Amino acid sequence: MKPQPAYTLTDPATGTDYLVFLEVPPVSEPGPHPAVLFLDGDDQFRFAVDAYRAARAAGEVAPLVLVGLGYGASYMKPGNWRVRDYTPAALPTEAESGGAEGFRRFLTHTFWPDLARRVPVRNDVRGIAGHSLGSLFVLHALWQEKPFFTHHLASAPSLWWADRAILCDAQNLQRKGVALPAKLYLSVGEEDSTSMTGDLALLEDQLAALPFPQLAVTSQRFPGKNHFDVLPDAFGAGLRALFPG
Repeated sequence: MKPQPAYTLTDPATGTDYLVFLEVPPVSEPGPHPAVLFLDGDDQFRFAVDAYRAARAAGEVAPLVLVGLGYGASYMKPGNWRVRDYTPAALPTEAESGGAEGFRRFLTHTFWPDLARRVPVRNDVRGIAGHSLGSLFVLHALWQEKPFFTHHLASAPSLWWADRAILCDAQNLQRKGVALPAKLYLSVGEEDSTSMTGDLALLEDQLAALPFPQLAVTSQRFPGKNHFDVLPDAFGAGLRALFPG
């Protein structure tokens, strides 16, 4: 069953209306709890909720506030701004691309303060999760000298975007000796494209060759899973790894 949005929030910079989906712990588990923001909420939030509920029932994950952010429109439909919001670099073939930094400012300056006024969430533990282009944005949010989010779940990240520019962004921070006090969970289905699996291996090798001093990295492959059916496994395993019960 497709979840229903809890409320709508407008980005004052772009005028975009975002639908906000919520999954909160029962009143018997009062907060504040860590919140995890899932991108592509229109299409992916249900997988996050199902994975979280299963892990929670098994005692494998801590109580969390799950938040989905959507557009009221599915992938590639009019009104869906994921290509604009999730891409750090603009491509000539994608007129609206390259708006990730503006979207990051919306999340940190507008969305999260508004969420904290509505739901009791911890301010010291903040999670963000995505898949594909959403994971590209997760890495953009992490590759900051002072990342806003502390826990990052990146499923099948689209590292190929703009000739793998996101790897260069990481390299620039590595050369500066930035500590990156955060946690990162990376994953991909073994049956995903060669580009997806190969590019993730490049990132893993880069992080291993010159580690960020305070970044804890976990990486996982899912046998028999491809780009389109890996979400339940990736979200469930990612939540268990980042927020163990």
